[in-house]
Amino acid sequence: MVKNYILDTNVLIHDPNSIFSFEDNNVIIPLPVIEEIDKLKKSSHEVGRNAREVARILDSLRAQGKISEGVKLKNGGTLRIVLLENSNEKIPRFLSDSYKDNWIIEYSLNIMKNSDIPTFLVSKDINLRIKAEVLGIPAQDYLRDKVDPTEIFSGCIEIKNKPQLAEKLRSGKTLSVSEIGLDSLGPNEFVDIDGVYGRYLEDRDKIVPIKYSFKSQWWGINPRNREQLLAFELLMDDSVKLVTLIGPAGTGKTLLSITAGLAKVIDQKIYEKLVVTKPVVPVGKEIGFLPGDVEEKMLPWVQPIFDNLEFLFRDRDFSPKDFLKKGVVEIVALSFLRGRSIPDQFIIIDEAQNLTPHEIKTIITRVGENSKIVLTGDPSQIDNPYLDSMSNGLVYVAKKFYNERISGHLSLIKGERSELASRAIELL
Repeated sequence: MVKNYILDTNVLIHDPNSIFSFEDNNVIIPLPVIEEIDKLKKSSHEVGRNAREVARILDSLRAQGKISEGVKLKNGGTLRIVLLENSNEKIPRFLSDSYKDNWIIEYSLNIMKNSDIPTFLVSKDINLRIKAEVLGIPAQDYLRDKVDPTEIFSGCIEIKNKPQLAEKLRSGKTLSVSEIGLDSLGPNEFVDIDGVYGRYLEDRDKIVPIKYSFKSQWWGINPRNREQLLAFELLMDDSVKLVTLIGPAGTGKTLLSITAGLAKVIDQKIYEKLVVTKPVVPVGKEIGFLPGDVEEKMLPWVQPIFDNLEFLFRDRDFSPKDFLKKGVVEIVALSFLRGRSIPDQFIIIDEAQNLTPHEIKTIITRVGENSKIVLTGDPSQIDNPYLDSMSNGLVYVAKKFYNERISGHLSLIKGERSELASRAIELL
């Protein structure tokens, strides 16, 4: 059955191509949404770029007919921009007419009343969805790029009570997937056979012993648990171009990534530069009002990253600032990556759970030849008001790249920051 989907502004800003994501149904955009898009178009950050993209898409659709009466979309649906001139819908008096969200509610009530087709309001705004439901309007989140975090593979499968297989792997021999009793493994997925670790290499169609051990050390850091050891295996492998590390605070995601980056850039000279960045929170906020150059402006946001750098340089004769001045280590605003081609660099995007799937796509498509990108974050700790544990860019990428030979994923579990921090994660 054909349905009406009324789109809120934040859905279009989240994904400018969301217009084409509702199959053969009717997509309806209230005119106040266009007004909001117009106000956002001059912003210099991602929100502004997406607003301009939405405007371009809508303008191109005008060539197909009167957009106020409805135009056909390639997927079989229709798009219509609605102007509500007169409304008899009575909304509660405390809902201000000057607030655009309440205009969208009034539009939705009117469309529902004048249509026999099931109608839904689609919004990334939780509070708007709640208000809509209270007023009898079926409301839902934008679901196209939703990924259930429980469906994200951990990156390592435990196999117990197989001493012969464990000994074979320990002796340096390879195993087949069927030999360990599994139907399949993802590229670069690990197995733990009675405490002996192997990694599945798709090009060889074999499980091979890992290269490193708990005694391996880079910049004074050695892995403290299984997940950290396996994370290093991915981080130190130049053939794995994309690594996603998911886990709660204190599991070592950022420290491991920076350690591997320094080893690859300064010690092994595989890459020319270590680039570290993270979303500025609140997402999309400009940093231009802050004094100083880019590094100084970003410092309040990336102080945890700088703390890790200082920790790693603690026994060195030089400081992180020396490499920042030389350009070997670079702390950049995330928005500065757009439009750049980024070759020969080790790139770390910290707290990537605060990025949308569209923003993540924009970043990864800038990665040039001989570059590696690492995304770290905790999907349960999201500051972006329009994202959640199922719709953020980090879990989206981890899921989409599961079957890709050039990517690897690992979920870190055990906190290693301190005994107090570990207990706080468990108890609080």
